[in-house]
Amino acid sequence: MSQVRGSIKENKTIARFDFDTPTGVNQPLRFNNIEEAKPSPLAQKMFYLPFVKSVVLYDKAIEILKFDILEWEDVLSEVAQEIETFLSSAEAPYKAPEVTQKIPVTVYAESTPNPGVMKFVANKPLVDQIQEFKNIDDTADAPLAQALFHFPFVKEVFMDKNYISITKFDITEWEEVVMEVREFLRSYIEDGKAIINLIQESKAEASQKKQEALEGTAKEIVDIIEEYIQPAVASDGGNILFDSYDENEKSVKVILQGACSGCPSSTLTLKSGIENMLKEMLPGKVATVSAING
Repeated sequence: MSQVRGSIKENKTIARFDFDTPTGVNQPLRFNNIEEAKPSPLAQKMFYLPFVKSVVLYDKAIEILKFDILEWEDVLSEVAQEIETFLSSAEAPYKAPEVTQKIPVTVYAESTPNPGVMKFVANKPLVDQIQEFKNIDDTADAPLAQALFHFPFVKEVFMDKNYISITKFDITEWEEVVMEVREFLRSYIEDGKAIINLIQESKAEASQKKQEALEGTAKEIVDIIEEYIQPAVASDGGNILFDSYDENEKSVKVILQGACSGCPSSTLTLKSGIENMLKEMLPGKVATVSAING
């Protein structure tokens, strides 16, 4: 029987289970539900546990992200035993799907209000939650972002749903490199290479958890940002997150991400757009809005 060694990662929501039996996967595979996990009977078995949110399968390991309904300390040994039992059976942990014809991928480039940022839009989903990378040190578990940082002009990478916003250094102009980056992204996605390996809590997801606990004026501000402001800035390749609200000063702080971060027009957007909207919709509750670059 293959011995399974379970460990809890630093953020406490992910547990990793290492074992000696190869699963047969040649790159990490992420599954968000039991349907996606059809190629892996082992991953499917994990989804029968009511606290499992998503799974990443490696050649000799599996990582599991849990819902916040219990602590890993309470179930770690039981899950390890479940995995050991499965690995001792005759069933294969992973059954490689039959090779099918590639579905053509298209990627087009779209300028943003920030001249240093270009938005690259794909015709298929890329990530299921916002991911932001300020430098290559942040990309250990994000192969596509890591590959992009090998272009000498790439300064930051921002991913959301079906697009990637790339911030460049001033050493080159977008006109000189946009076709190269677009073709690189198209080829990378079409080849089915991993975009995000590990299940990791993004800044956006952490902010969402924080927002769910808010109430009063802060909650009203979050609702306005989500309904009226985020859809508009997403079309420009960026994102705005609520950071904090000072009731005494009537001041709001937001976090700018993607094309919004460092954009020359962001101050105008804050003052003439977001600040005015919040003042109008929450009279007497908001005096100023200031930004933190994400």
